[in-house]
Amino acid sequence: QVQLVESGGGLVQPGGSLRLSCAASRNIFGFKQWGWYRQAPGKGRELVASIIVGGRTNYADSVKDRFIISNDNAKSTVYLQMFSLKPEDTALYYCNLETSGQSYWGQGTQVTVSS
Repeated sequence: QVQLVESGGGLVQPGGSLRLSCAASRNIFGFKQWGWYRQAPGKGRELVASIIVGGRTNYADSVKDRFIISNDNAKSTVYLQMFSLKPEDTALYYCNLETSGQSYWGQGTQVTVSS
């Protein structure tokens, strides 16, 4: 089985930057899609960004032009580079991996944007 381990969250001031990482515990077989989701208390889980095997990316309107999703196939790792962070970006961020056979979730990493 694959386990996903997230890192990179923390406290940052408005306008600052963070890079989130999510590493799979082993090589990925049957890769389909990486996704980053976020959830704030009292709100539903929101798809922030995704990337498929061919490199095509998609972003939520709320983060478009500020966030960049990328992946390193050799390391079985996905990243979310976040720029110009806003207080409304504050949430628990989860990575998601879709393969031919299963779906996997990271444990979540907290991003807090505050002065």
